[in-house]
Amino acid sequence: MEAALQRELGTARLRPTGHSGGGCISQGQSYDTDRGRVFVKSNSKAEARRMFEGEMASLEALLKTQTIKVPKPIKVIDLPGGTTLFVMEHLEMKGLNRHSGKLGQQLADLHLHNQKIGERLKKEGNTVGKSQGETDVQFVDQFGFNTVTCCGYLPQVNDWQNDWVTFFATQRIQPQMDMIEKNSGDREARELWAQLQLKIPSLFCDMEIIPALLHGDLWGGNVAEDDSGPIIFDPASFYGHSEYELAIAGMFGGFNSSFYSAYHSKIPKAPGFEKRLKLYQLFHYMNHWNHFGTGYRGSSLSIMRNLVK
Repeated sequence: MEAALQRELGTARLRPTGHSGGGCISQGQSYDTDRGRVFVKSNSKAEARRMFEGEMASLEALLKTQTIKVPKPIKVIDLPGGTTLFVMEHLEMKGLNRHSGKLGQQLADLHLHNQKIGERLKKEGNTVGKSQGETDVQFVDQFGFNTVTCCGYLPQVNDWQNDWVTFFATQRIQPQMDMIEKNSGDREARELWAQLQLKIPSLFCDMEIIPALLHGDLWGGNVAEDDSGPIIFDPASFYGHSEYELAIAGMFGGFNSSFYSAYHSKIPKAPGFEKRLKLYQLFHYMNHWNHFGTGYRGSSLSIMRNLVK
């Protein structure tokens, strides 16, 4: 593996640093190279390349907004024998602590980034040509992403849609439902989902939702900080409703009140926020059900029961 990595990176020096890490999906290891320290994730699953390519595209999109720090992606590499590597910049990270408020602020900036481009274009009357210092980021007026991304190791359908409710129902919940159906044929889940589908539009009355670039899997394990401020990593990005981001953030802890108050000072809660948050959490509970088994069935069904009331 190391010889192939050395060749692909074109580096004479490749020395393990002793920093390693990993979650329930991939393993990671840091190396010193000619061009600095890199972090290398490895995975031997058949879907690893698709997963890493989605992560690379997500990091590139987040990086372009210049709103929040992420590791710079470098390269996805296939090794003989079926292992895939994803090489990115190594960042010295410690647990989120001092910079919680700053994370809330910068996350809101990320979510407002596309909207601000839209407002600027309107103001300039779609003037051709770029103002000084402007990057090549364009306004995105649909929901989706230019490639498949994975939340965990399961792929997310990111086909572009004009309507957020349609996107969420057909490309987030429905594929999870199909997997549950295939694996366990759960009748109660199927019946509740049939009722909930009819109810979803009523949770979005009078709302104008402007597509926001999302991290997509922002739980406590995917945030950190260094001396300069917060860092987010392991994204599953797409353009969606900014509220969606806060769903998994609220499920497993890791975010304190200074994070939320900084975020909501820039993006205040809209009427009906709590109910929609439950709807968005439904996706993550179902995704966990499909990853880890029926331990998450109860939470999934309980959310659906409450929402169809």
